[in-house]
Amino acid sequence: MSCKAIGIDLGTTYSCVGVYQNGKVEIISNMARNPENTIFDAKRLIGRRFDDDSVKKDIKHWPFKVVNQGGKPAVQVEFMGQKKVFKPEEISSMVLTKMKETAEAYLGHPVKDAVVTVPAYFNDSQRQATKDAGAIAGLNILRIINEPTAAALAYGLDKKLTGDKNVLIFDLGGGTFDVSILSIAEGSLFEVKSTAGDTHLGGEDFDNLILAHLKTEFQRKHGRDISNNPRALRRLRTACEAAKRTLSSSTQATIEIDSLCDGIDFHTL
Repeated sequence: MSCKAIGIDLGTTYSCVGVYQNGKVEIISNMARNPENTIFDAKRLIGRRFDDDSVKKDIKHWPFKVVNQGGKPAVQVEFMGQKKVFKPEEISSMVLTKMKETAEAYLGHPVKDAVVTVPAYFNDSQRQATKDAGAIAGLNILRIINEPTAAALAYGLDKKLTGDKNVLIFDLGGGTFDVSILSIAEGSLFEVKSTAGDTHLGGEDFDNLILAHLKTEFQRKHGRDISNNPRALRRLRTACEAAKRTLSSSTQATIEIDSLCDGIDFHTL
């Protein structure tokens, strides 16, 4: 039996893996954990330079430390009293490895080949870095597919449309916002005609805006600046994300955190 190739959505905030079998795509469930040294948004670092404006902006919001390693960004964490530095490709490879292991456990056989999705506006450097991450994870990346193309395939537009069509794909994700125009020809040929988007307009950015507002609010009320307090920032960010989710279906949300900083409770509406 030939081994199946898997499809991996390597997202900014969440990743998932699927396989085509039994005439359909099956999404394989995986567990989410939250270790103490949690690194996220590696997708916003991969293939970039340390002095990129977007990297400088993101560093201000992250509770983990980003260092300059040969002109490229790397993440520094502390584990068992030792400092360790990881390249963005290494972090992404860990996610890909997890997706690979999840698929292998589900299928019951080894997996070597994979297709990975990336934003349509990813440049050559970012695409190559994603391929490198796959190689580190022990995967043969058959193809890098643009996310809007993958979305169109997932929706079945290649089968539902007759004749040549132009389709607009709207993709608001955890870290990016994409709008792409796809041309779909007879025979299911997809071509990205144009794309526009913002690498910093997604769920994470909503969290960051709420976080920045509440940091200022806490400092105004209690005279404490928590910008350099990773634990307080992490707790406040978690509360911000929960509030954002509540606001998806309600007009207001309450944030209550006991002993946020120096024993001071934080409550706001």
